[in-house]
Amino acid sequence: MKYTILMGSPNRDGNTAALLRPFVEENQEMGIEQDVIWLYERDIKPCRGCKACQNAKDCLGCVQKDEFQPVFDSIQTSDVLVLATPIYSWFCTPPMKAVMDRLIYAGCKYYGAEKQPSAYWMKQVASITTCGYKPEYGADLWEEALKRWCKHGEMDYLGMYCRRDTGKKEEFMDEKTEFDVRDFAHALYITVGHSM
Repeated sequence: MKYTILMGSPNRDGNTAALLRPFVEENQEMGIEQDVIWLYERDIKPCRGCKACQNAKDCLGCVQKDEFQPVFDSIQTSDVLVLATPIYSWFCTPPMKAVMDRLIYAGCKYYGAEKQPSAYWMKQVASITTCGYKPEYGADLWEEALKRWCKHGEMDYLGMYCRRDTGKKEEFMDEKTEFDVRDFAHALYITVGHSM
């Protein structure tokens, strides 16, 4: 089993990174292969909407010359895609959004001369998220968009683990949070294992 984890935070010492560490550790202990890609450290341009990719069969087909191809290739060889992002203004960070736009067009060639099946058919998707408000208000739009994105791409949305940072002096990572994120890793493993 292989996961591609797209990390949308610009901060390697931030809250989202703190949540991701025990998640990755737990996956390692379960024998899951993982490719963690830090998006802020890659040159990935936003989609230009030119639709050149739509008539390119069996390949990415994007006209832009950047570092998107390795991200696309990693996802193609994975069973699960995990989108890890802090929420900025009720949505994911800019590089995460750029990748999502590029992925949905490159992998879902529905708009060319000849419609092709989704490259992500039944791929599993989950999210690890941090936000400043209660999750039902701070991350609800992100989760709804993610569900629609998955539906359009014929992917199976598995759920989200979200932790709020109140900005107060209380510690963000505590024993309960670490237990919960490790439990989320186990739940994904069981769900994905049953679907394979």
